[in-house]
Amino acid sequence: MSQTNEKQAETTGENSTQGAYVTGGQEFKRDTNYIETRITRDGADGYPVGAGRYRLVAARACPWANRTIIVRRLLGLEDALSIGFPGPTHDKRSWTFDLDPGGKDPVLGIERLQQAFFKRDPDYSRGITVPAVVDISSGAVVTNNFPQMTLDFSSEWTEFQREGAPDLYPEDKRDEIDEVNKRVFTEVNNGVYRCGFAGSQQAYDDAYDRLFTALDWLEERLTGQRYLVGDTITEADVRLFTTLVRFDPVYHGHFKCNRNKLCEMPALWGYARDLFQTPGFGDTIDFVQIKQHYYIVHEDINPTQIVPKGPELSGWMSEHGREKLGGRPFGNGTPPEAVRDDEKVTAGHSPLYQA
Repeated sequence: MSQTNEKQAETTGENSTQGAYVTGGQEFKRDTNYIETRITRDGADGYPVGAGRYRLVAARACPWANRTIIVRRLLGLEDALSIGFPGPTHDKRSWTFDLDPGGKDPVLGIERLQQAFFKRDPDYSRGITVPAVVDISSGAVVTNNFPQMTLDFSSEWTEFQREGAPDLYPEDKRDEIDEVNKRVFTEVNNGVYRCGFAGSQQAYDDAYDRLFTALDWLEERLTGQRYLVGDTITEADVRLFTTLVRFDPVYHGHFKCNRNKLCEMPALWGYARDLFQTPGFGDTIDFVQIKQHYYIVHEDINPTQIVPKGPELSGWMSEHGREKLGGRPFGNGTPPEAVRDDEKVTAGHSPLYQA
């Protein structure tokens, strides 16, 4: 690591949950300047789609990375795109592979994701973020542009998708999906962070009001329909789910998003449980790692680094009744097969994986 990069990481905390940190007196602003290189069928950016060529690095704790884990699983890309799981915590320099034997990713052979970013650019000075796709042969990061990444899994990796893979980004619904995604990102996915990392009372109050205005809109929208757009699961549902599943364990208390809990909003709570119980969603969720990440890494918010024992999680497996609204979860496709043994969530870390 260059001295310039190390100094920047130490002083700005850029690597803390996708560039999130408290700045006194200011509204939280997310760093969205990602490496925008794409992996495409035609290889226009120099990186053609190819089985076994790339490795997805995605921490289970991170909501943005969780999206890629879900989409990869729903589309059945496991054979084509391997995956590495950093641990739930990181220091100011980088996510680390502390869960792997010897503390190294078994495919990339690196201890820190930072090493792959510096392979791409020795002077890289922005946040070392997940998810990231790494070119295995060169060891360099190709992209960490998470919004585009999952869309490309759907549209560019079709040759390697499983038989029966759902269409998560159908052409006739793309305008509506994009519109919904924009509001969900700005007001909900990023909205919880604006609350948690607000640098003043006014910034927090404004963020809180915006967040719950959007959640009320979603509650109304999902009262009469099973999914966000159309009658099947789409990219929009994936993007909302990863925030909802973290709401009661983390955002309600840690980020002060406490007007009410998710479980107190009937439509959203039913919707979240419906997805959680759908293969490809809940089986990617590690509640222990999620809580460890937020409560340990965010020392500016939680200086004691104490991780709460609650909340009770068994409700995620309770009956949701959303089938009454109709809909076909996978459209004309089929559910994904069971999770591979080497990719299962640790037993006891989720109501789906009992100790």
